[in-house]
Amino acid sequence: MISTEAVRKGQIKDIKVLIGQVHLTRSPNRLQSVLGSCIGLVIYDPEIRLAGMAHVLLPHAEGRPRGMLPGKYADHAVDCLLESLTAHGAARSRLRCKFAGGARMFDHALDYTRDIGASNIASVTDALAAARIPVIAHHVGGRLGRRVEFTPEDLTLVVEDFGHNRIEL
Repeated sequence: MISTEAVRKGQIKDIKVLIGQVHLTRSPNRLQSVLGSCIGLVIYDPEIRLAGMAHVLLPHAEGRPRGMLPGKYADHAVDCLLESLTAHGAARSRLRCKFAGGARMFDHALDYTRDIGASNIASVTDALAAARIPVIAHHVGGRLGRRVEFTPEDLTLVVEDFGHNRIEL
């Protein structure tokens, strides 16, 4: 567990992962994001406490190049995280995953029938299965946005929905 003393002394960085971004960090830093229909995808190596988070906006790149926002599409995000983590010393055989998000945010819009959140969940799940990355935990769906924070120190993904519910995965 991270000490409050370390936080107060500024020894821990809170890294904000914005839409389409991918960031890596090691313990004791934390990865954070705010999600609606997007997915906060974390892949990590538990042995060396190296983790990456992608803020996935859309399900499929459909042939588009990765570009400046490698986490924008689920299929690119998984590939980018795997490449980056292994380039920084993670062992592919040890990689694990936790993710959250995929809320249905737009029911109120007229004639809006596409559920981007559900499509994002399915695409992330498919990409992880294809890459053979075990999913340890997830908190997905629903109608509320979420704030997520992953701490490589204790491998915890804290999920706080906008209804003020908090869970640790």
